[in-house]
Amino acid sequence: MSTAGFNSQNGTGQAYANGPSQNPVAPHQLPGIGYGSTPQPTYDPMQAKAAPPPGPPGPYPVCSYRPGAPFVSYPPPSGQSMLTRPMMGGPPSHTPPQSASPGPRPPPAQATPPPAVSSSSYYTNPQQAPAWQYNTAPPPTGAPTSISTPPRGPAPPHVNPTASSPGSSLSSTAYSPAAPPPHVSHGVTQPPGPGMHRTPLHGYPPPGSAPPSMAPHAYQPNRAPYGPPPTGPPPSMNPAPPMAHATPPPPKAEAQCGAAANSALPPAEHDCQEGDIECPGSGPQAPSSFNHVDSRMGGPPQPGPPGRHLGGHYPSLPLGYQNAAPPPAAMHPAIQAATQPYTQAPQPYQQPLGGPGPAQLSPSLAAMSLQSSTPEALRVVNLLQERNLLPPIPIPPPTPCLQQDLQKINCNPEVFRSTLTSIPQTQSLLNKAKMPLGLLLHPFKDLSLPVVTSSTIVRCRSCRTYINPFVSFLDQRRWKCNLCYRVNDVPEEFMYNPVSRSYGEPHKRPEVQNATIEFIAPSEYMLRPPQPAVYLFILDVSHNAVETGYLSVFCQSLLDNINALPGDSRTKIGFVTFDSTIHFYNLQEGLSQPQMLIVSDIDDIFLPTPDSLLVNLNECKELVQDLLKSLPTLFQKTMETQSALGSALQAAYKLLLPTGGRMSVFQTQLPNLGVGALQSREDPNQRASAKDVQHLSPATDFYKKLALDCSGQQVAVDLFLLSSQYCDLASLGCISRYSAGSVYYYPSYHHQHNPAQVECFQRDLKRYLTRKIGFEAVMRIRCSKGMSIHTFHGNFFVRSTDLLSLPNVNPDAGFAVQMSIEENLDDMQIVSFQAALLYTSSKGERRIRVHTLCLPVVNSLSDIFAGADVQAITGLLACMAVDRSATASLSDARDAMTNAAIDSLASYRQSVLSIQQPGLLAPACLRLFPLFILALLKQKAFRTGTSTRLDDRLFAMCQLKYQPLVYSMLMIHPALYRVDDLSDEGALNINERTVPQPRVLQLSVEKLSREAAFLMDAGTVMYLWVGRSCQPAFLTQVLGVSSYAAVPDNLHLLPELDTAESQRTRAFIGWLRDQRPFFPPLHVIRDESQLKPTFMQNMIEDRTESALSYYEFLLHLQQQISK
Repeated sequence: MSTAGFNSQNGTGQAYANGPSQNPVAPHQLPGIGYGSTPQPTYDPMQAKAAPPPGPPGPYPVCSYRPGAPFVSYPPPSGQSMLTRPMMGGPPSHTPPQSASPGPRPPPAQATPPPAVSSSSYYTNPQQAPAWQYNTAPPPTGAPTSISTPPRGPAPPHVNPTASSPGSSLSSTAYSPAAPPPHVSHGVTQPPGPGMHRTPLHGYPPPGSAPPSMAPHAYQPNRAPYGPPPTGPPPSMNPAPPMAHATPPPPKAEAQCGAAANSALPPAEHDCQEGDIECPGSGPQAPSSFNHVDSRMGGPPQPGPPGRHLGGHYPSLPLGYQNAAPPPAAMHPAIQAATQPYTQAPQPYQQPLGGPGPAQLSPSLAAMSLQSSTPEALRVVNLLQERNLLPPIPIPPPTPCLQQDLQKINCNPEVFRSTLTSIPQTQSLLNKAKMPLGLLLHPFKDLSLPVVTSSTIVRCRSCRTYINPFVSFLDQRRWKCNLCYRVNDVPEEFMYNPVSRSYGEPHKRPEVQNATIEFIAPSEYMLRPPQPAVYLFILDVSHNAVETGYLSVFCQSLLDNINALPGDSRTKIGFVTFDSTIHFYNLQEGLSQPQMLIVSDIDDIFLPTPDSLLVNLNECKELVQDLLKSLPTLFQKTMETQSALGSALQAAYKLLLPTGGRMSVFQTQLPNLGVGALQSREDPNQRASAKDVQHLSPATDFYKKLALDCSGQQVAVDLFLLSSQYCDLASLGCISRYSAGSVYYYPSYHHQHNPAQVECFQRDLKRYLTRKIGFEAVMRIRCSKGMSIHTFHGNFFVRSTDLLSLPNVNPDAGFAVQMSIEENLDDMQIVSFQAALLYTSSKGERRIRVHTLCLPVVNSLSDIFAGADVQAITGLLACMAVDRSATASLSDARDAMTNAAIDSLASYRQSVLSIQQPGLLAPACLRLFPLFILALLKQKAFRTGTSTRLDDRLFAMCQLKYQPLVYSMLMIHPALYRVDDLSDEGALNINERTVPQPRVLQLSVEKLSREAAFLMDAGTVMYLWVGRSCQPAFLTQVLGVSSYAAVPDNLHLLPELDTAESQRTRAFIGWLRDQRPFFPPLHVIRDESQLKPTFMQNMIEDRTESALSYYEFLLHLQQQISK
């Protein structure tokens, strides 16, 4: 398939703006100019680097990091010259389909190569090098996709794509009840007028320089202290002194977020389009009812100290707002302390009426300057000298430098996280920092959150932003949008607070108290009745499938969990099996047993009895159970080896056409019959020797086209691959990628030979069948005026510039968004981002889940670096590298990641450090960046020189793009613990169970000991490595064996022994597993185990035959930076 076909819908390099859809046949745009923006020099993390000279011969091969000079003690192998970087211009980007409506395809535009990018000033002899334009929208240089947009089928019952999450059982580790913050009075607002010079928000001096003298900042000496609530009106504030650095107020109210529009338009007339919940019609006005209690989340009100606002306070979500979840899994104490502002229950932000809002906080925010000392985030670290940089506990996310009352109500970073917690004031400043700006979202995460039922959902009349804690109330009747700054009227109904039963306190409503909230959408947000929960299972029953034994496990798991499937009295279910023919099952009520209907004409598939193949689960449950009991034996003796997967998918699509729903596909071999047939493209002999990996793109566009058709009919496809053979995941994965489905992969699955995979499949299947689900969903991301969306990453269909179509949404799906700055943010102190997810719950409720994130704007490079989130940056770069691998090449993606580290550290050295020092210098907040980049280069998705199955590589790429950050980081950089000496010191006490907390160790063989045992948590899998001379006490009391030689080869379950050591080890492993929604299998390995090489490949800091050690990699970075 062409590159254009692969790129068109999945956010692979195409540019998005926060306004009208771009015209796929419009003239191409010049590089570096975003839509609607002024030209800015584009930062390419893979910009031209100097061609390194060949090095002297040596004994070790060097991987493709393109060192600028031979390493001091590790010259390249004999006869091998240092590799030079390939051309670094970004791959041609492609314009995605912008509408879900059918129509004629636009004529293809002529692809033109992008012009050469000028090299950075610190590189000599520039040549083109692979680079992402990750801060400015790249020009559309490729032809439009050949795939037509999906036909408009059953329209989703919404008029606008906002967000919401399902209301099933929500176990939360993110929000725990806590006290509301005290009220803080802000400084006086500045009158309109030209902007004055501003100091950096944090006021950090450049590292290495003397602390500057204290400048007269607007730090209010008479500001009311934190303490008990006042008894009178809010304390008055003295005006800021004349010398205080001030900024003008936000733009006029008429300013829009994103596209220009007439601010006088009524709310129903702005950006109206199909699938846009921004234009609800006029529906019946029902009284506001905030005492809606979700039966899966309801709980008693959580007490909290009173707030500081006069006249009472808004408690931390009493009954009706707060839905308590089961006790969350305990977090590490240090993490819990570090993320305290995020992990609390929804906090009240007591904003005084008429007082300054977040958009007018320049004096107060400037008052947070730390002029006297360099913050820890900017402490200079010489990476070549400080070896033990890995913290002993997992790394908490950085906290944005906001006022305390704003920070306490900011969005949970596990849900909404930015790569930079301080947003640069201009695109040129962002380009100078050479770090990517983007958001990472986990929008449907299991949370305990407030659910609001109201006939009036308050939104900005201009940009359609939902009211949130970061808006400004000018008085009781007016509020100012924090995205476009339009002044809106407060609806009459919003004036009443049913909690306090008081009138005239709109700032105490839950919508203004919580950064994450869920609405029960009124009828105006529906175009048709919400669809029922519909589940269709498509099962491979060929000889190969029967041999794996997966069918018995599937049928038994569904039998055990059939009553736990999310849904209501309308839930429907159906089954299709296939080999060389397609088998349907009539489950109509009244039959004594299920009827199999076989269709052998796979070239012209049809439904034999359309009305009885999808049946009501409650009415036909006995027939469904009979079918599940008989299926494993029905095909036990089959000798059919062919697989007509494409025809089976076409049949399933026709079956779900009227309703939409979820399609679960189980496949065990390469499809080899009928439409969608594939041929093996993998040459096992080339796995390790090839410099570049081939066949990372689909072999056919059949599965992508079908996925787009499914997306248009609100059908998502989830793919389960259980095979020891090559299945061409690059092609098959498209069916899930473009329909917002997910992929599960179990290599070498066999019910007898691989018990660990069987256990993993059972656990995953139970989670998959019982987790909450949202149907016919759409998600829209909004941002403050002046910023725009650049590129999306994840599994979805792009319906418009900022709207994602998600036929299904699940709580385990993550997304990433690249952002750019189109207009200078000179007159803003903060910016906001809002993600809104509109979906239908399994109970048939239309819901909207809204997340709002607030971040400060800064105008100095030191502030930008101080707010860098190294894990979020790594996660976004991983998504970008996956796309680069498919659109360009794997070597380009590897070079891009290496250059990202070089560029950011070079920028820090040249622009932030005032005193140049020898060595490889990094700010403390980025001290792990080179380590994480090296980890990515050695990760299964991107590694070279090591035998890696093509499907294994592609599945790793799928996971990096699809998984939320907290899970993907463990895949990138696993955690290593010593577990043979666990103790109760510093342990957690969870549900009367003691959970030890060992230190996280560096991933190096030098940390291993033959006298010990070590646990490696790699996210999706765990390894317990037992040393040859391991202590006998551990062997007998934990593993239940008498000696090292007696440890079984395929041990994957720890025996439940009645010893303290066994209880501690199992408690720790169980606690780690509880932190994620999927089940990582455990492999106990010895020196002789087949899995030992896999374990050792995760030792990222060590040299391998084809990759550098961590120290060598640092030397390479230093040489490139010092050129």
